[in-house]
Amino acid sequence: MKELVVISGKGGTGKTSVVASFASLAKNAVITDCDVDAADLHLVLQPRILRREDFMAGSKARIKPGHCTACGKCEELCRFDAIYFDGPGNGNVPKTFRVDTIACEGCGVCFDFCAEQAIAFEPVVCGQWFVSETRCGPMVHARLGIAAENSGKLVTQLRRTAQEIAAQQKRDLILCDGSPGIGCPVIASLTGASLALFVVEPTASGQHDFLRVAQLTTQLGVPGMMAINKADLNDEVTRNLEELASQMGIAVIGRIPYDRAVTQAQIARKTVVEASDGPAARAICSLWSQTEDHLRRSKPAAVGGLAQPAGLE
Repeated sequence: MKELVVISGKGGTGKTSVVASFASLAKNAVITDCDVDAADLHLVLQPRILRREDFMAGSKARIKPGHCTACGKCEELCRFDAIYFDGPGNGNVPKTFRVDTIACEGCGVCFDFCAEQAIAFEPVVCGQWFVSETRCGPMVHARLGIAAENSGKLVTQLRRTAQEIAAQQKRDLILCDGSPGIGCPVIASLTGASLALFVVEPTASGQHDFLRVAQLTTQLGVPGMMAINKADLNDEVTRNLEELASQMGIAVIGRIPYDRAVTQAQIARKTVVEASDGPAARAICSLWSQTEDHLRRSKPAAVGGLAQPAGLE
């Protein structure tokens, strides 16, 4: 199977709109929304959830009031100011300590040094992930909790599940809406993928962020292509972006013009190619055709092989 990851150096470039349209155009794909910190592909594809699983990652401290002697050692040692002397009393002391779960970073120091063993250190539910059905095929997606961490680990879970579904249903493509930026969830989205598509906007910040994410894919050994969204808003920057991509050995496979039909499609909860046959829809169809050609020549995805490559800490 092949795996296409659509990414951008920053949010708001239009990658999710492109992925949603690709999902409509692809014939045999599993769709994955790996932008777990701000997932929104479901707004367009309207998935019907078939399977729901808790995502467990990391641990948090919890003080057991019945065992606490209010010695204050935990508060003294907590460098994150997450422990407060306003917990409920017990038969021995009028007040005990409590842990602010939002401020707790899960370091476990209080747990290790509590002489009375009054602190539990327990795994926490950081979010949920789902396997759903959409009008465009199966979809794997997630909802990360507020201020929850380990988004890279959640992305890896989604990709592995998508690979399992693709193998079971004999689907030949995994279509992934990647996270913006260059952080942990982006690395988790890209590692072992067949091909990356950069959706870039013709602005100074778009150019800067494209360079960063292109360098990342080069380091990960994932071949890349570039499409410029709203390309007609700044012809000079569009040309500069295409020159930069060529210098880096990245294929430039399309320009998408600014088109109000994109916004109207989002309001209607449809993909661009479903809602319109205007300039943007035609450009996306052409972009998909170019992408299919590159996918045919790309390597298969590293099934189950999502380990971090050497050189990345």
